[in-house]
Amino acid sequence: MYYVVTGAAGFIGSNLVKALNRGGVTEVIAVDDLTHGDKFVNLVDCEIADYLDRESFLEELERGVFDASVTAVLHEGACSDTTEGDGRYMMENNYRYSRALLDFCIDDEVPLIYASSAAVYGVSREFRETPECESPLNVYGYSKLLFDQVLRRRWNELSAQVVGLRYFNVYGEREQHKARMASVAFHFFNQYRDAGNVRLFEGSGGYGDGEQRRDFISVEDAVKVNLFFLDHPDKSGIFNVGTGAAQSFNDVAVATVNACRKAEGEPPLSRDEMQRQRIIRYIAFPEELKGRYQNYTQADIGSLRGAGYSEPFLTVEQGVARYCEQLLRCSR
Repeated sequence: MYYVVTGAAGFIGSNLVKALNRGGVTEVIAVDDLTHGDKFVNLVDCEIADYLDRESFLEELERGVFDASVTAVLHEGACSDTTEGDGRYMMENNYRYSRALLDFCIDDEVPLIYASSAAVYGVSREFRETPECESPLNVYGYSKLLFDQVLRRRWNELSAQVVGLRYFNVYGEREQHKARMASVAFHFFNQYRDAGNVRLFEGSGGYGDGEQRRDFISVEDAVKVNLFFLDHPDKSGIFNVGTGAAQSFNDVAVATVNACRKAEGEPPLSRDEMQRQRIIRYIAFPEELKGRYQNYTQADIGSLRGAGYSEPFLTVEQGVARYCEQLLRCSR
């Protein structure tokens, strides 16, 4: 019996494969699209049973090749570029593919844990898993919301666990291939190492320079949430995956710089001192993002806690420091 992980060479997907391996699971079917092959490095230290291209996997799935041979599907594969303007591509890649997996899982009574997104909330000031809070700003967010709505409509058809995880701002190991869509922690780390400073957006949406606030969550915690539901197949639903505490981009910058300074044997600096020394700098807010940018997100994790997930989450200070330590080890 196989565990299927889609998006397996991607950011969260590869971390899930590695976590399954640590738990003794090696019968993993890794599904991805390696048209841009640099993602392969995320699977080098993972043990898998087979790799299939995303289209080939779907064809084999629909031909019945995997009937009665799948323990669970962890569906992380998607186009996550929030600025992608090709709506037809986004809907085919994110929405239609997910529907095909749901059909298989219902028919074969297989648990499905899939990646949704906090992008479904848009500029909402409340972040609960309810329709009145949902108003996506881009077609990426809409593709995720539309599949969540399918799950709600088909709830009475479910034959096994189905869990949608609305990830907030995830950062951490194995995201280097994401380029401009990588986390701000990744970009700040590279900016500081390359130029000795980090660059944040000037104020927007009523927030001061660098004071826009997001719910930043370590990929370590995101993976733990996935494994919790995998271990509790009686629990289904749509759940926010965030820390429940928004922090500013300034906080991420300070944590990143001080983690690098610590590795160099230098004392930590306050944000004010970093600004005075122009280690933290502010650039004009991009015109193309005006009206399309989430200036504030903070997960309401009441449903997640109500489902029994009780683990504490890493703060930005804790998680970013750990992440920078990993990046520094890899850069030596």
